[in-house]
Amino acid sequence: FTACFARTETNLITDQYALLAFKTQMRLDPQNILVNNWSTTTPVCNWIGVSCGVRHQRITTLNLPNMNISGAISPHLGNLSFPASLKLNDTNFHGHVPVELAHSHRLKEIDLENNFLSREVSSWLG
Repeated sequence: FTACFARTETNLITDQYALLAFKTQMRLDPQNILVNNWSTTTPVCNWIGVSCGVRHQRITTLNLPNMNISGAISPHLGNLSFPASLKLNDTNFHGHVPVELAHSHRLKEIDLENNFLSREVSSWLG
């Protein structure tokens, strides 16, 4: 008898893919911040607007206020495993706030002020 267990393990690569998926939703990046800096050739913890924790080396903060970027907020951000803070205020995000963000149980702060979003966050984020 052989037992086989499937285990879903998240790591920094998972975080990187989540942010690259977020990047694909951008329609405007006039300063080319995401285009030039957010790539697989640069360590994700060195990306502009990204902070990683010292202990786990996982993304803890996504801080992109006033960047003049626009697009939709990708549901893939819900795949980040250690985010404590998402600051996406004063940009030009449109559409809805993905319910997948509710999967980020460590999320303590989310700032989406001054965007063009169509869904009330508090109804599902709690």
